[in-house]
Amino acid sequence: MADASPPHVLIVDDDEAIRTGIAEVFTRQGFRASAAADAAAMDAALDAHGADLVILDLMMPGEDGLSAARRLAARGWPPVIMLSALGDDADRIVGLEVGADDYLAKPCNPRELVARARAVLRRARDAETRQPGNDVVKFSGFRLDFARRELLDPDGVLIALSTGEFRLLRAFIERPQRVLSREQLLDYAFSNESDVFDRAVDVQVSRLRKKLERADQADLIRTVRGEGYLFSAKPQRT
Repeated sequence: MADASPPHVLIVDDDEAIRTGIAEVFTRQGFRASAAADAAAMDAALDAHGADLVILDLMMPGEDGLSAARRLAARGWPPVIMLSALGDDADRIVGLEVGADDYLAKPCNPRELVARARAVLRRARDAETRQPGNDVVKFSGFRLDFARRELLDPDGVLIALSTGEFRLLRAFIERPQRVLSREQLLDYAFSNESDVFDRAVDVQVSRLRKKLERADQADLIRTVRGEGYLFSAKPQRT
């Protein structure tokens, strides 16, 4: 996250009235706010000034919000709140599957949007500062550097983690070789600070599991039917 204070929020929406209105709301609440009309303008703004959080519209001309969110998640930063007129659970799950940290249906209450933004920023800050004992942990050939938020596979290849995936992996590493229920993972990884639901935990686990998959070893994240998930590795702190 950028060190500048107050936090910088980038609003990406093709509707000028919406992005201007949201920017004004955040400015009144003490944030720095800037706006972009599409994904290309978002990229330019991030390259020029960075951002602590992106609020991203789903349906835009050119590259849509899902594709843009997927790209941001692949590089691991900044966190994303997705906005969409499509608000049912299936659409929310798709947004979370591509790496968004939260999802709100339009039209939304501006106060709720600001509250969600504060929660996402708080969790992202905690992911940087509330690390287990040592900064580097090794497990099954993987190497996770908490301070750098970098995960290297056994071949030394960098694996990009979204904010949610990083928090989830940290929760598993702090509690290895024990079954964790969805409710526990909600508490440990997401702190119940946002409208995160059980299905979203499953989505994040599925995404993380795929990134940890290797043909030469058993699943690191095992499903325990009716109970939850178990992280099978025994991490070693260095």
